[in-house]
Amino acid sequence: MNENEHHCDVLVAGSGAGGYAAALTARLEGLDVLMVEKEPLFGGTTAYSAGVLWVPMNRHQLDAGLPDSRGDALDYLAAHVGNHLDRSRAEAFVDTAPEMLDRFEREGLVALSVAPTWADYHPYEPGASQGGRSLVPDGFDGRRLGPLFAKLRPPIRTMMGFGGMMVGRNDVPHVFNMTRSVKSALHVAGMVARYARDRLRHDRGTRLVNGNALIARLAWHARERGIGLWLSSPVVELTGDNGRVTGAVVEKDGRRVTVKTRRGVVLASGGFPRDKDRTGHVYKHLAAGKNHVTLPPPGNTGDGLRLAQSVGGRFHDDVNQPAAWTPASTVPQADGTTTPYPHFLDRGKPGYISVDRRGRRFVNEAQSYHVFVAAMAEACGGDAAIEAWVVCDHRAIKRFGLGALGPAPVRIGPFVASGYIKRGDTVAALAAACGIDPDGLASTVERFNEHARRGEDPDFNRGSDAYQFFNGDPTWKPNPCLAPLETGPYYAVKLEPAELGTFAGIATNADAQVVGDGGAVIPGLYAVGNDAASVMGGTYPGAGITIGPAMTFGYIAGRRLAAAHGPGRSGQPHPLLGKEVEKTAGP
Repeated sequence: MNENEHHCDVLVAGSGAGGYAAALTARLEGLDVLMVEKEPLFGGTTAYSAGVLWVPMNRHQLDAGLPDSRGDALDYLAAHVGNHLDRSRAEAFVDTAPEMLDRFEREGLVALSVAPTWADYHPYEPGASQGGRSLVPDGFDGRRLGPLFAKLRPPIRTMMGFGGMMVGRNDVPHVFNMTRSVKSALHVAGMVARYARDRLRHDRGTRLVNGNALIARLAWHARERGIGLWLSSPVVELTGDNGRVTGAVVEKDGRRVTVKTRRGVVLASGGFPRDKDRTGHVYKHLAAGKNHVTLPPPGNTGDGLRLAQSVGGRFHDDVNQPAAWTPASTVPQADGTTTPYPHFLDRGKPGYISVDRRGRRFVNEAQSYHVFVAAMAEACGGDAAIEAWVVCDHRAIKRFGLGALGPAPVRIGPFVASGYIKRGDTVAALAAACGIDPDGLASTVERFNEHARRGEDPDFNRGSDAYQFFNGDPTWKPNPCLAPLETGPYYAVKLEPAELGTFAGIATNADAQVVGDGGAVIPGLYAVGNDAASVMGGTYPGAGITIGPAMTFGYIAGRRLAAAHGPGRSGQPHPLLGKEVEKTAGP
Protein backbone atom coordinates (compact mmCIF):
# COMPACT_ATOMS: atom_id res chain seq x y z
CA MET A 1 0.00 0.00 0.00
CA ASN A 2 1.22 3.48 -0.88
CA GLU A 3 1.90 5.29 2.42
CA ASN A 4 1.30 8.60 0.67
CA GLU A 5 -2.27 7.66 -0.21
CA HIS A 6 -5.30 7.00 1.96
CA HIS A 7 -8.72 5.89 0.75
CA CYS A 8 -12.04 6.47 2.52
CA ASP A 9 -15.63 7.32 1.77
CA VAL A 10 -15.70 10.68 3.56
CA LEU A 11 -13.02 13.12 4.70
CA VAL A 12 -13.97 15.66 7.37
CA ALA A 13 -11.62 18.63 7.85
CA GLY A 14 -12.06 19.91 11.40
CA SER A 15 -13.04 18.49 14.79
CA GLY A 16 -15.70 20.78 16.23
CA ALA A 17 -19.34 19.82 16.79
CA GLY A 18 -20.27 20.27 13.11
CA GLY A 19 -17.42 18.08 11.93
CA TYR A 20 -18.19 15.35 14.43
CA ALA A 21 -21.89 15.45 13.55
CA ALA A 22 -21.09 14.93 9.87
CA ALA A 23 -18.56 12.18 10.59
CA LEU A 24 -20.78 10.26 13.01
CA THR A 25 -23.84 10.51 10.77
CA ALA A 26 -21.89 9.16 7.81
CA ARG A 27 -20.54 6.38 10.01
CA LEU A 28 -24.02 5.52 11.25
CA GLU A 29 -24.91 5.01 7.59
CA GLY A 30 -22.05 2.58 7.11
CA LEU A 31 -19.47 4.84 5.51
CA ASP A 32 -15.73 4.79 6.13
CA VAL A 33 -14.82 8.17 7.62
CA LEU A 34 -11.56 9.97 8.34
CA MET A 35 -11.33 13.20 10.33
CA VAL A 36 -8.28 15.47 10.07
CA GLU A 37 -7.49 18.38 12.38
CA LYS A 38 -4.95 21.11 11.69
CA GLU A 39 -4.17 21.68 15.37
CA PRO A 40 -2.47 19.25 17.78
CA LEU A 41 -5.64 19.47 19.91
CA PHE A 42 -9.17 18.52 18.83
CA GLY A 43 -12.49 20.14 19.62
CA GLY A 44 -12.18 23.46 17.80
CA THR A 45 -14.27 26.43 18.89
CA THR A 46 -16.86 24.08 20.39
CA ALA A 47 -14.38 23.06 23.09
CA TYR A 48 -14.14 26.73 24.15
CA SER A 49 -17.89 27.28 24.13
CA ALA A 50 -20.80 26.71 26.49
CA GLY A 51 -21.77 23.82 24.19
CA VAL A 52 -25.41 24.91 23.98
CA LEU A 53 -27.63 23.75 21.10
CA TRP A 54 -30.60 25.81 19.86
CA VAL A 55 -33.14 23.24 18.65
CA PRO A 56 -36.75 24.37 18.11
CA MET A 57 -39.42 21.77 18.90
CA ASN A 58 -36.97 19.52 20.73
CA ARG A 59 -38.48 16.68 22.74
CA HIS A 60 -37.09 17.93 26.06
CA GLN A 61 -38.86 21.23 25.56
CA LEU A 62 -42.15 19.63 24.61
CA ASP A 63 -41.94 17.05 27.42
CA ALA A 64 -41.50 19.92 29.88
CA GLY A 65 -44.75 21.46 28.66
CA LEU A 66 -42.99 24.37 26.94
CA PRO A 67 -44.89 25.17 23.73
CA ASP A 68 -43.26 25.43 20.33
CA SER A 69 -44.11 24.82 16.69
CA ARG A 70 -42.53 24.88 13.25
CA GLY A 71 -44.49 28.01 12.42
CA ASP A 72 -43.35 29.83 15.56
CA ALA A 73 -39.69 28.97 14.96
CA LEU A 74 -39.80 30.13 11.34
CA ASP A 75 -41.78 33.25 12.27
CA TYR A 76 -39.11 34.12 14.83
CA LEU A 77 -36.29 33.66 12.35
CA ALA A 78 -38.15 35.62 9.69
CA ALA A 79 -38.81 38.48 12.12
CA HIS A 80 -35.33 38.61 13.56
CA VAL A 81 -33.11 37.71 10.62
CA GLY A 82 -35.19 39.78 8.17
CA ASN A 83 -34.00 40.12 4.59
CA HIS A 84 -30.80 38.17 5.35
CA LEU A 85 -32.83 34.98 5.85
CA ASP A 86 -32.29 32.14 3.37
CA ARG A 87 -35.72 30.56 3.67
CA SER A 88 -34.76 27.19 2.22
CA ARG A 89 -31.82 26.76 4.62
CA ALA A 90 -33.90 27.98 7.55
CA GLU A 91 -36.63 25.47 6.78
CA ALA A 92 -34.07 22.67 6.40
CA PHE A 93 -32.65 23.55 9.82
CA VAL A 94 -35.98 23.85 11.64
CA ASP A 95 -37.35 20.66 10.05
CA THR A 96 -34.21 18.55 10.62
CA ALA A 97 -32.83 19.74 13.97
CA PRO A 98 -35.33 17.76 16.13
CA GLU A 99 -34.71 14.65 14.00
CA MET A 100 -30.95 15.06 14.37
CA LEU A 101 -31.29 15.41 18.12
CA ASP A 102 -33.59 12.40 18.47
CA ARG A 103 -31.27 10.14 16.49
CA PHE A 104 -28.10 11.32 18.21
CA GLU A 105 -29.67 10.84 21.65
CA ARG A 106 -31.03 7.44 20.66
CA GLU A 107 -27.53 6.38 19.60
CA GLY A 108 -26.04 7.87 22.78
CA LEU A 109 -23.92 10.40 20.85
CA VAL A 110 -25.15 13.36 22.90
CA ALA A 111 -26.73 13.89 26.32
CA LEU A 112 -28.54 17.18 26.80
CA SER A 113 -30.89 18.84 29.27
CA VAL A 114 -33.44 21.56 28.74
CA ALA A 115 -33.00 25.03 30.23
CA PRO A 116 -36.66 25.90 30.79
CA THR A 117 -36.15 29.58 31.66
CA TRP A 118 -33.46 30.31 29.06
CA ALA A 119 -35.55 32.43 26.71
CA ASP A 120 -34.63 33.41 23.17
CA TYR A 121 -32.54 36.56 23.11
CA HIS A 122 -35.39 38.65 21.70
CA PRO A 123 -38.41 37.12 23.45
CA TYR A 124 -40.76 39.97 22.50
CA GLU A 125 -40.51 39.22 18.75
CA PRO A 126 -43.09 37.09 16.89
CA GLY A 127 -42.56 33.36 17.37
CA ALA A 128 -39.94 33.74 20.12
CA SER A 129 -39.72 31.13 22.85
CA GLN A 130 -39.81 32.06 26.51
CA GLY A 131 -37.63 29.05 27.26
CA GLY A 132 -36.78 25.53 26.13
CA ARG A 133 -35.13 25.84 22.71
CA SER A 134 -31.64 26.05 24.24
CA LEU A 135 -30.23 22.71 25.44
CA VAL A 136 -27.24 22.31 27.77
CA PRO A 137 -24.77 19.39 27.52
CA ASP A 138 -24.71 16.96 30.42
CA GLY A 139 -21.35 16.43 32.10
CA PHE A 140 -18.81 13.88 30.89
CA ASP A 141 -15.96 12.14 32.69
CA GLY A 142 -12.82 12.98 30.74
CA ARG A 143 -11.06 9.92 32.14
CA ARG A 144 -13.12 7.79 29.76
CA LEU A 145 -11.08 9.19 26.87
CA GLY A 146 -7.88 7.67 28.22
CA PRO A 147 -4.78 9.12 26.53
CA LEU A 148 -7.03 11.05 24.13
CA PHE A 149 -8.03 13.35 27.01
CA ALA A 150 -4.64 15.08 26.79
CA LYS A 151 -5.47 16.00 23.18
CA LEU A 152 -8.85 17.59 23.97
CA ARG A 153 -8.63 21.37 23.66
CA PRO A 154 -9.16 22.87 27.14
CA PRO A 155 -11.39 25.89 27.67
CA ILE A 156 -9.90 29.39 27.73
CA ARG A 157 -7.82 29.47 30.90
CA THR A 158 -9.67 32.45 32.38
CA MET A 159 -12.95 30.49 32.16
CA MET A 160 -11.71 27.80 34.60
CA GLY A 161 -11.35 27.95 38.36
CA PHE A 162 -7.88 27.46 39.88
CA GLY A 163 -6.44 27.31 36.37
CA GLY A 164 -8.08 24.03 35.41
CA MET A 165 -11.48 23.39 37.05
CA MET A 166 -14.44 23.68 34.72
CA VAL A 167 -17.61 25.46 35.89
CA GLY A 168 -20.83 24.67 34.02
CA ARG A 169 -24.01 26.68 33.58
CA ASN A 170 -25.72 24.56 36.25
CA ASP A 171 -22.79 25.15 38.63
CA VAL A 172 -22.97 28.94 38.39
CA PRO A 173 -25.92 29.45 40.80
CA HIS A 174 -24.08 27.35 43.39
CA VAL A 175 -20.91 29.39 42.93
CA PHE A 176 -22.86 32.61 43.49
CA ASN A 177 -24.58 31.16 46.58
CA MET A 178 -21.71 29.21 48.14
CA THR A 179 -21.34 31.63 51.07
CA ARG A 180 -25.07 31.74 51.84
CA SER A 181 -26.34 28.21 51.20
CA VAL A 182 -25.18 24.92 52.73
CA LYS A 183 -26.34 23.03 49.65
CA SER A 184 -24.36 25.32 47.34
CA ALA A 185 -21.31 25.23 49.61
CA LEU A 186 -21.33 21.42 49.49
CA HIS A 187 -21.76 21.44 45.72
CA VAL A 188 -18.76 23.73 45.22
CA ALA A 189 -16.74 21.79 47.80
CA GLY A 190 -17.41 18.62 45.83
CA MET A 191 -16.23 20.28 42.62
CA VAL A 192 -13.02 21.47 44.28
CA ALA A 193 -12.34 18.08 45.90
CA ARG A 194 -12.78 16.30 42.55
CA TYR A 195 -10.46 18.82 40.91
CA ALA A 196 -7.82 18.33 43.61
CA ARG A 197 -7.88 14.57 43.03
CA ASP A 198 -7.69 15.05 39.26
CA ARG A 199 -4.59 17.22 39.52
CA LEU A 200 -2.67 14.33 41.06
CA ARG A 201 -2.75 12.63 37.64
CA HIS A 202 -3.86 15.21 35.07
CA ASP A 203 -2.93 18.71 33.95
CA ARG A 204 -6.50 19.88 34.53
CA GLY A 205 -9.83 18.66 35.89
CA THR A 206 -11.54 15.69 34.23
CA ARG A 207 -15.05 16.73 35.27
CA LEU A 208 -16.07 18.10 31.89
CA VAL A 209 -19.01 20.42 31.28
CA ASN A 210 -20.09 22.87 28.56
CA GLY A 211 -18.57 22.45 25.09
CA ASN A 212 -15.77 20.27 26.44
CA ALA A 213 -18.35 17.71 27.60
CA LEU A 214 -20.17 17.82 24.26
CA ILE A 215 -17.00 17.29 22.23
CA ALA A 216 -15.60 14.63 24.57
CA ARG A 217 -18.75 12.54 24.28
CA LEU A 218 -18.79 12.88 20.48
CA ALA A 219 -15.09 11.99 20.30
CA TRP A 220 -15.53 8.95 22.53
CA HIS A 221 -18.25 7.60 20.25
CA ALA A 222 -16.30 8.42 17.10
CA ARG A 223 -13.34 6.43 18.42
CA GLU A 224 -15.56 3.51 19.44
CA ARG A 225 -17.11 3.48 15.99
CA GLY A 226 -13.80 3.33 14.19
CA ILE A 227 -13.57 6.90 12.88
CA GLY A 228 -9.94 7.86 12.38
CA LEU A 229 -8.64 11.18 13.68
CA TRP A 230 -5.37 12.66 12.44
CA LEU A 231 -4.10 15.58 14.53
CA SER A 232 -1.58 18.20 13.37
CA SER A 233 -2.76 17.35 9.85
CA PRO A 234 -3.97 20.37 7.86
CA VAL A 235 -5.70 20.07 4.50
CA VAL A 236 -3.55 22.00 2.03
CA GLU A 237 -5.33 21.30 -1.24
CA LEU A 238 -8.54 19.82 -2.62
CA THR A 239 -8.30 17.33 -5.46
CA GLY A 240 -10.90 16.73 -8.13
CA ASP A 241 -11.92 15.06 -11.34
CA ASN A 242 -14.28 16.43 -14.02
CA GLY A 243 -15.45 19.24 -11.76
CA ARG A 244 -16.08 17.01 -8.73
CA VAL A 245 -14.10 17.12 -5.48
CA THR A 246 -12.63 13.66 -4.97
CA GLY A 247 -10.36 14.18 -2.01
CA ALA A 248 -7.62 16.33 -0.58
CA VAL A 249 -3.93 16.60 0.10
CA VAL A 250 -3.19 16.47 3.84
CA GLU A 251 0.11 17.22 5.56
CA LYS A 252 0.77 14.46 8.07
CA ASP A 253 3.97 13.58 9.90
CA GLY A 254 6.07 15.77 7.64
CA ARG A 255 4.78 14.36 4.39
CA ARG A 256 1.90 14.99 2.02
CA VAL A 257 -0.78 12.31 1.95
CA THR A 258 -3.38 12.25 -0.81
CA VAL A 259 -6.71 11.26 0.72
CA LYS A 260 -9.01 9.89 -1.97
CA THR A 261 -12.70 9.93 -1.13
CA ARG A 262 -15.46 7.88 -2.70
CA ARG A 263 -18.20 10.23 -1.49
CA GLY A 264 -16.86 13.65 -0.64
CA VAL A 265 -15.17 16.16 1.64
CA VAL A 266 -16.75 18.12 4.51
CA LEU A 267 -15.15 21.43 5.48
CA ALA A 268 -15.57 22.14 9.20
CA SER A 269 -12.42 24.04 10.12
CA GLY A 270 -13.88 26.83 12.24
CA GLY A 271 -14.25 29.87 10.00
CA PHE A 272 -11.78 32.74 9.64
CA PRO A 273 -11.54 34.72 12.94
CA ARG A 274 -7.73 34.33 12.96
CA ASP A 275 -7.29 35.43 9.33
CA LYS A 276 -6.04 38.98 9.88
CA ASP A 277 -6.28 39.97 6.24
CA ARG A 278 -9.91 38.91 5.83
CA THR A 279 -11.14 40.14 9.21
CA GLY A 280 -9.31 43.39 8.57
CA HIS A 281 -11.60 43.94 5.60
CA VAL A 282 -14.83 42.35 6.85
CA TYR A 283 -14.91 43.62 10.46
CA LYS A 284 -15.82 47.31 10.18
CA HIS A 285 -14.02 48.36 13.36
CA LEU A 286 -10.83 46.62 12.26
CA ALA A 287 -11.12 48.19 8.81
CA ALA A 288 -11.32 51.54 10.62
CA GLY A 289 -8.09 50.75 12.51
CA LYS A 290 -9.71 50.16 15.89
CA ASN A 291 -9.04 47.57 18.58
CA HIS A 292 -10.22 43.99 18.79
CA VAL A 293 -9.70 40.89 20.96
CA THR A 294 -9.83 37.45 19.33
CA LEU A 295 -11.24 34.51 21.29
CA PRO A 296 -11.40 31.46 18.95
CA PRO A 297 -8.54 28.93 18.67
CA PRO A 298 -5.37 30.02 16.85
CA GLY A 299 -5.83 27.55 14.00
CA ASN A 300 -9.10 29.08 12.77
CA THR A 301 -7.44 31.00 9.97
CA GLY A 302 -9.97 30.49 7.18
CA ASP A 303 -8.50 27.34 5.63
CA GLY A 304 -11.92 25.94 4.73
CA LEU A 305 -12.96 29.15 3.02
CA ARG A 306 -9.77 29.32 0.97
CA LEU A 307 -10.13 25.68 -0.02
CA ALA A 308 -13.72 26.18 -1.10
CA GLN A 309 -12.84 29.28 -3.10
CA SER A 310 -10.02 27.39 -4.82
CA VAL A 311 -12.60 25.15 -6.50
CA GLY A 312 -15.21 27.82 -7.21
CA GLY A 313 -17.00 28.16 -3.88
CA ARG A 314 -18.39 31.58 -3.00
CA PHE A 315 -17.68 33.75 0.04
CA HIS A 316 -21.02 34.91 1.45
CA ASP A 317 -20.57 38.09 3.46
CA ASP A 318 -23.97 39.71 2.85
CA VAL A 319 -24.88 39.27 6.50
CA ASN A 320 -26.17 41.51 9.27
CA GLN A 321 -22.91 41.15 11.22
CA PRO A 322 -19.83 39.21 10.03
CA ALA A 323 -19.24 37.57 13.42
CA ALA A 324 -20.87 36.63 16.72
CA TRP A 325 -19.76 39.44 19.02
CA THR A 326 -19.10 39.43 22.72
CA PRO A 327 -17.42 41.97 25.01
CA ALA A 328 -14.15 40.74 26.49
CA SER A 329 -11.62 41.92 29.04
CA THR A 330 -7.96 40.95 29.00
CA VAL A 331 -6.50 39.34 32.10
CA PRO A 332 -2.78 39.89 32.86
CA GLN A 333 -0.80 36.66 33.30
CA ALA A 334 2.33 35.97 35.34
CA ASP A 335 4.48 35.72 32.20
CA GLY A 336 3.53 39.21 31.04
CA THR A 337 0.95 38.09 28.46
CA THR A 338 -2.80 38.58 28.66
CA THR A 339 -5.66 36.11 28.25
CA PRO A 340 -9.15 37.20 27.19
CA TYR A 341 -12.27 36.70 29.27
CA PRO A 342 -15.72 36.90 27.59
CA HIS A 343 -18.34 38.71 29.68
CA PHE A 344 -21.52 36.65 29.68
CA LEU A 345 -22.61 36.74 33.32
CA ASP A 346 -21.86 40.01 35.11
CA ARG A 347 -23.41 42.73 32.94
CA GLY A 348 -27.06 41.91 33.65
CA LYS A 349 -26.74 41.30 37.40
CA PRO A 350 -28.13 43.77 39.96
CA GLY A 351 -25.52 46.29 41.05
CA TYR A 352 -23.72 46.65 37.70
CA ILE A 353 -23.80 49.20 34.89
CA SER A 354 -21.76 49.65 31.73
CA VAL A 355 -20.49 53.04 30.59
CA ASP A 356 -18.34 54.57 27.86
CA ARG A 357 -15.37 56.88 28.48
CA ARG A 358 -17.78 59.77 28.98
CA GLY A 359 -19.36 57.90 31.89
CA ARG A 360 -22.64 57.39 30.03
CA ARG A 361 -24.66 54.20 29.79
CA PHE A 362 -25.23 53.21 26.17
CA VAL A 363 -27.22 49.96 26.24
CA ASN A 364 -29.50 47.72 28.24
CA GLU A 365 -26.78 45.69 29.95
CA ALA A 366 -29.00 42.61 30.39
CA GLN A 367 -29.42 42.13 26.65
CA SER A 368 -27.27 39.64 24.75
CA TYR A 369 -23.52 39.98 24.38
CA HIS A 370 -23.95 40.29 20.60
CA VAL A 371 -26.27 43.30 20.99
CA PHE A 372 -23.98 44.77 23.63
CA VAL A 373 -20.93 44.94 21.33
CA ALA A 374 -22.89 46.49 18.47
CA ALA A 375 -24.12 49.18 20.87
CA MET A 376 -20.61 49.67 22.28
CA ALA A 377 -19.21 50.17 18.77
CA GLU A 378 -21.90 52.75 18.01
CA ALA A 379 -21.32 54.60 21.30
CA CYS A 380 -17.59 54.77 20.54
CA GLY A 381 -18.03 55.62 16.88
CA GLY A 382 -16.11 58.89 17.14
CA ASP A 383 -13.46 57.57 19.53
CA ALA A 384 -10.02 56.24 18.71
CA ALA A 385 -10.84 52.94 20.41
CA ILE A 386 -13.94 50.89 21.19
CA GLU A 387 -13.88 50.63 24.98
CA ALA A 388 -16.40 50.44 27.78
CA TRP A 389 -16.33 49.60 31.48
CA VAL A 390 -18.44 47.35 33.64
CA VAL A 391 -18.85 49.22 36.91
CA CYS A 392 -20.12 47.82 40.22
CA ASP A 393 -20.05 48.44 43.95
CA HIS A 394 -18.58 46.37 46.77
CA ARG A 395 -21.81 44.52 47.56
CA ALA A 396 -22.15 43.36 43.95
CA ILE A 397 -18.55 42.28 43.45
CA LYS A 398 -18.59 40.19 46.62
CA ARG A 399 -21.85 38.57 45.54
CA PHE A 400 -21.16 37.93 41.84
CA GLY A 401 -17.53 38.80 41.12
CA LEU A 402 -16.43 40.84 38.13
CA GLY A 403 -15.12 39.38 34.89
CA ALA A 404 -12.44 36.77 35.61
CA LEU A 405 -12.70 37.52 39.35
CA GLY A 406 -15.10 35.09 41.03
CA PRO A 407 -17.40 35.96 43.94
CA ALA A 408 -16.39 35.84 47.61
CA PRO A 409 -14.38 34.26 49.11
CA VAL A 410 -12.10 34.87 46.09
CA ARG A 411 -9.73 37.73 46.99
CA ILE A 412 -10.14 41.00 45.08
CA GLY A 413 -6.69 42.38 45.93
CA PRO A 414 -4.56 40.39 43.46
CA PHE A 415 -6.81 41.40 40.55
CA VAL A 416 -6.50 45.06 41.54
CA ALA A 417 -2.74 44.73 41.99
CA SER A 418 -2.36 43.28 38.48
CA GLY A 419 -4.25 46.23 37.00
CA TYR A 420 -7.05 44.03 35.67
CA ILE A 421 -9.66 45.55 38.00
CA LYS A 422 -9.72 49.23 38.86
CA ARG A 423 -10.85 50.34 42.32
CA GLY A 424 -11.83 53.65 43.88
CA ASP A 425 -13.14 54.54 47.31
CA THR A 426 -15.59 56.90 45.63
CA VAL A 427 -17.23 57.01 42.22
CA ALA A 428 -15.02 59.97 41.31
CA ALA A 429 -11.88 58.09 42.36
CA LEU A 430 -12.90 55.09 40.26
CA ALA A 431 -13.49 57.34 37.26
CA ALA A 432 -10.01 58.80 37.62
CA ALA A 433 -8.48 55.32 37.82
CA CYS A 434 -10.22 54.28 34.59
CA GLY A 435 -9.85 57.49 32.62
CA ILE A 436 -13.62 57.97 32.61
CA ASP A 437 -15.10 61.48 32.78
CA PRO A 438 -15.79 61.85 36.54
CA ASP A 439 -18.75 64.19 36.22
CA GLY A 440 -20.34 61.96 33.60
CA LEU A 441 -19.96 58.83 35.72
CA ALA A 442 -21.18 60.54 38.89
CA SER A 443 -24.26 61.83 37.08
CA THR A 444 -24.97 58.44 35.55
CA VAL A 445 -24.65 56.56 38.85
CA GLU A 446 -26.83 59.10 40.65
CA ARG A 447 -29.60 58.83 38.05
CA PHE A 448 -29.34 55.04 37.82
CA ASN A 449 -29.50 54.62 41.60
CA GLU A 450 -32.54 56.83 41.95
CA HIS A 451 -34.58 54.55 39.69
CA ALA A 452 -32.89 51.23 40.54
CA ARG A 453 -34.04 51.50 44.16
CA ARG A 454 -37.58 51.17 42.79
CA GLY A 455 -36.62 48.46 40.30
CA GLU A 456 -37.00 50.82 37.35
CA ASP A 457 -34.83 51.79 34.39
CA PRO A 458 -36.54 54.48 32.32
CA ASP A 459 -33.46 54.93 30.12
CA PHE A 460 -33.08 51.35 28.82
CA ASN A 461 -35.93 49.36 30.40
CA ARG A 462 -33.55 46.79 31.88
CA GLY A 463 -35.19 43.73 33.36
CA SER A 464 -38.24 43.92 31.11
CA ASP A 465 -38.41 40.45 29.52
CA ALA A 466 -37.76 36.76 30.18
CA TYR A 467 -34.25 36.70 28.74
CA GLN A 468 -33.15 39.66 30.84
CA PHE A 469 -34.66 38.02 33.92
CA PHE A 470 -32.58 34.93 33.13
CA ASN A 471 -29.43 37.09 33.16
CA GLY A 472 -30.32 38.67 36.50
CA ASP A 473 -30.62 37.34 40.04
CA PRO A 474 -34.04 35.73 40.67
CA THR A 475 -33.69 36.33 44.42
CA TRP A 476 -33.36 40.11 44.03
CA LYS A 477 -36.58 42.11 44.25
CA PRO A 478 -38.38 43.91 42.75
CA ASN A 479 -36.29 43.67 39.57
CA PRO A 480 -33.73 40.84 39.24
CA CYS A 481 -31.51 42.99 37.00
CA LEU A 482 -31.40 46.24 38.98
CA ALA A 483 -29.79 47.34 42.23
CA PRO A 484 -28.23 50.69 43.11
CA LEU A 485 -24.45 51.14 43.25
CA GLU A 486 -24.04 52.73 46.68
CA THR A 487 -21.69 50.60 48.80
CA GLY A 488 -18.06 51.63 48.34
CA PRO A 489 -15.44 50.96 47.30
CA TYR A 490 -16.33 50.83 43.62
CA TYR A 491 -14.82 48.64 40.89
CA ALA A 492 -14.56 48.49 37.11
CA VAL A 493 -13.04 46.39 34.34
CA LYS A 494 -12.45 47.50 30.75
CA LEU A 495 -14.26 45.81 27.86
CA GLU A 496 -13.29 45.57 24.21
CA PRO A 497 -15.02 43.96 21.21
CA ALA A 498 -14.32 40.28 20.56
CA GLU A 499 -15.87 37.49 18.52
CA LEU A 500 -17.00 33.99 19.40
CA GLY A 501 -16.80 32.91 15.76
CA THR A 502 -17.54 34.13 12.27
CA PHE A 503 -21.01 34.43 10.72
CA ALA A 504 -19.86 35.23 7.17
CA GLY A 505 -18.48 32.19 5.37
CA ILE A 506 -18.80 29.67 2.58
CA ALA A 507 -22.08 29.82 0.68
CA THR A 508 -24.02 26.56 1.00
CA ASN A 509 -27.48 25.28 0.09
CA ALA A 510 -30.09 23.51 2.20
CA ASP A 511 -28.16 20.23 1.79
CA ALA A 512 -24.93 21.76 3.17
CA GLN A 513 -23.36 21.56 -0.29
CA VAL A 514 -20.88 24.27 -1.21
CA VAL A 515 -22.17 26.51 -3.98
CA GLY A 516 -20.50 28.97 -6.33
CA ASP A 517 -21.71 31.98 -8.23
CA GLY A 518 -25.29 31.58 -9.40
CA GLY A 519 -25.91 28.81 -6.87
CA ALA A 520 -24.11 26.10 -8.84
CA VAL A 521 -23.22 23.14 -6.59
CA ILE A 522 -19.59 22.07 -6.22
CA PRO A 523 -20.09 18.26 -6.39
CA GLY A 524 -18.49 16.32 -3.58
CA LEU A 525 -17.89 19.34 -1.31
CA TYR A 526 -19.80 20.29 1.85
CA ALA A 527 -19.32 22.95 4.52
CA VAL A 528 -20.72 23.04 8.06
CA GLY A 529 -20.18 24.88 11.33
CA ASN A 530 -18.44 28.25 11.21
CA ASP A 531 -16.93 27.44 7.82
CA ALA A 532 -20.40 27.84 6.32
CA ALA A 533 -22.18 31.19 6.29
CA SER A 534 -24.57 31.26 9.25
CA VAL A 535 -28.17 30.23 8.59
CA MET A 536 -29.01 33.05 11.02
CA GLY A 537 -27.86 35.64 8.49
CA GLY A 538 -25.38 37.28 10.84
CA THR A 539 -27.86 37.70 13.71
CA TYR A 540 -27.94 36.07 17.14
CA PRO A 541 -31.49 34.92 17.97
CA GLY A 542 -30.70 32.71 20.98
CA ALA A 543 -28.24 30.62 22.96
CA GLY A 544 -26.87 27.78 20.84
CA ILE A 545 -27.60 29.21 17.38
CA THR A 546 -24.09 28.26 16.27
CA ILE A 547 -23.80 24.67 17.51
CA GLY A 548 -27.44 23.72 16.89
CA PRO A 549 -27.21 24.51 13.14
CA ALA A 550 -23.61 23.19 12.96
CA MET A 551 -24.71 19.75 14.13
CA THR A 552 -27.91 19.83 12.11
CA PHE A 553 -26.20 20.64 8.83
CA GLY A 554 -23.45 18.15 9.73
CA TYR A 555 -26.23 15.58 10.05
CA ILE A 556 -27.72 16.69 6.74
CA ALA A 557 -24.32 16.44 5.04
CA GLY A 558 -23.69 12.98 6.47
CA ARG A 559 -27.04 11.69 5.25
CA ARG A 560 -26.57 13.15 1.79
CA LEU A 561 -23.09 11.67 1.51
CA ALA A 562 -24.54 8.28 2.43
CA ALA A 563 -27.33 8.57 -0.13
CA ALA A 564 -25.14 9.87 -2.93
CA HIS A 565 -23.99 6.64 -4.55
CA GLY A 566 -25.41 3.68 -2.66
CA PRO A 567 -23.43 1.65 -0.07
CA GLY A 568 -20.00 2.73 1.10
CA ARG A 569 -16.92 0.56 1.10
CA SER A 570 -18.19 -1.75 3.81
CA GLY A 571 -21.80 -1.64 2.68
CA GLN A 572 -22.80 -2.50 6.26
CA PRO A 573 -23.11 -0.51 9.47
CA HIS A 574 -20.22 -0.69 11.92
CA PRO A 575 -20.75 -3.53 14.43
CA LEU A 576 -21.32 -1.02 17.25
CA LEU A 577 -23.87 1.08 15.37
CA GLY A 578 -27.25 1.22 17.03
CA LYS A 579 -26.01 -0.48 20.20
CA GLU A 580 -26.14 1.25 23.55
CA VAL A 581 -22.37 1.48 23.87
CA GLU A 582 -22.71 4.39 26.28
CA LYS A 583 -24.35 2.21 28.89
CA THR A 584 -21.84 -0.60 28.57
CA ALA A 585 -18.86 1.70 29.08
CA GLY A 586 -19.67 2.83 32.59
CA PRO A 587 -20.52 6.30 33.90
